[in-house]
Amino acid sequence: MPETRFPAATPLQPRKRAILVGASSGIGAALAKKLAAEGYNLALLARREDLLKVVCDEINAATGEARAASYTHDVTDFQDVPALFQKIVRDLGGLDLVIYNSGILQKVELDEFNFEKDHAMTQTNYTGALAWLNQAAEYFYHLGDGQIVGIGSVAGDRGRVGAPAYNASKAALHTYLEALRNRLTRRGVNVLTVKPGFVATDMVKNSPRTFMVLPAEKAAEGIWKAIRARKQTVYIPALWGLIMLIIRHIPSIIFRRMSF
Repeated sequence: MPETRFPAATPLQPRKRAILVGASSGIGAALAKKLAAEGYNLALLARREDLLKVVCDEINAATGEARAASYTHDVTDFQDVPALFQKIVRDLGGLDLVIYNSGILQKVELDEFNFEKDHAMTQTNYTGALAWLNQAAEYFYHLGDGQIVGIGSVAGDRGRVGAPAYNASKAALHTYLEALRNRLTRRGVNVLTVKPGFVATDMVKNSPRTFMVLPAEKAAEGIWKAIRARKQTVYIPALWGLIMLIIRHIPSIIFRRMSF
């Protein structure tokens, strides 16, 4: 694979560099376009090569230069991550930001206990994040700067009956990001946990109930503001912070009787 040629930074036009894993649609595609508009050079990753290329082409046409490059990758190919990470850093000429956005939600009936579905969600939502964000953490630890962003979910705040493994995968991601934050803050590295509610993406099709569905572009705008402010945890939109505060404090004897 030939080296990607990104526009060079200059003193008058500095350029940040970002890796965005899970960029072919939904929040990832919207966030890629937002970052490009804010001056980032982008390495965009996803397994759906055709959709990923469309996102890159749209960004490069809008900016008038090769600001985004695609790297086809399935996040469950864990063994490929170290070499691919190093290649992308070389292509970008350094690194300032890594975002892990890959996630899947498979429909699970209340009387269904399907290991294959649960394993697939865990591999993509959590184990893939470990593979990529461990690489980012080590890089930024030695650099003494940088930002890591993990896209979690409000679903990770409580063990709901609807999708146990999905909830658990997001809860695990949240705890992992908190631990990374506690390790890396002292090294000048910011770690942001994003907890979106319902966003208008393919994933909500497998949610039995939805409300307050946010357009992906609005979610991307909120995430960008949190990145720029170097926040640690953010709910998207902010009202979900209040909603989840209430849900977290519902006694278990009542919560277990709920069907959402």
